[in-house]
Amino acid sequence: MTSEAPLGVFDSGVGGLSVLAELRRAMPRERFLYLADTAHVPIGARPDEEIRDLTGRAVAALHARGAKGVVVACNTASAFSLHPLRERYGPAFPVIGLVPAVKPAVAATRSGVVGVLATPGTLRGTLLRDVIRKFAEPAGVQVLTAVSAELVPLVEAGQACSEQARAVLREVLTPLSKAGADQLVLGCTHYPFLAGSIHAEFGDTFNLVDSGSAVARHTQNVLETAGLLRQGEGEGEVAYLVTGDPEATRPVVATLTGGQNVTVQQVTT
Repeated sequence: MTSEAPLGVFDSGVGGLSVLAELRRAMPRERFLYLADTAHVPIGARPDEEIRDLTGRAVAALHARGAKGVVVACNTASAFSLHPLRERYGPAFPVIGLVPAVKPAVAATRSGVVGVLATPGTLRGTLLRDVIRKFAEPAGVQVLTAVSAELVPLVEAGQACSEQARAVLREVLTPLSKAGADQLVLGCTHYPFLAGSIHAEFGDTFNLVDSGSAVARHTQNVLETAGLLRQGEGEGEVAYLVTGDPEATRPVVATLTGGQNVTVQQVTT
């Protein structure tokens, strides 16, 4: 594996583009293979073993295409799949996942109440419970969770700013607002794209916290330590891959990335 090889980024859909944006900001020279498993999105309500299988197949597809490592840019996939993936590929092929951003939210709260907006799969996994136990409980901070199975499909359909999205957010986040939460952890990579709708409904009630910038810094450190950080000139390119209909996904990718001539290729995992 060489530093010139691309870095793989995987999500069940387009939500991981929020992480990709942070990765590109931190490492503008890197080349990326972004794989969205749009044939199976959303994965949060699927059985645990199916989540592991879908994630494993996607990472295998990126490995086969020459990726030098993979960022699992999906909270649900990270919650269920990081350990078996690292056992399978070993240290020569870095597999980097997401951890819900509870630690910075706990450090920033003034009310002592932190909210977490998550998917059903992330709530089922142990990763969120582990970080709450590690960072929130010793600090005496109360963590309240809100869950929705509707928000990811709305972002996938390009409806993050729609009235329907705002209605769902009103329903699931109002209890957190009434309970005094002043920090809102965005526990899914799709959710940063809902920031405008959250602010439209709740103003400055919540400070929004996500894992994107932290995982980008961590990824940069991992690649640098392994001698895999690309040193070439100019900005690195991105290849967009999907398992579903590329024409259905292309306009959403273009909107979320601000790209004009985005090419999306269909692949099988």
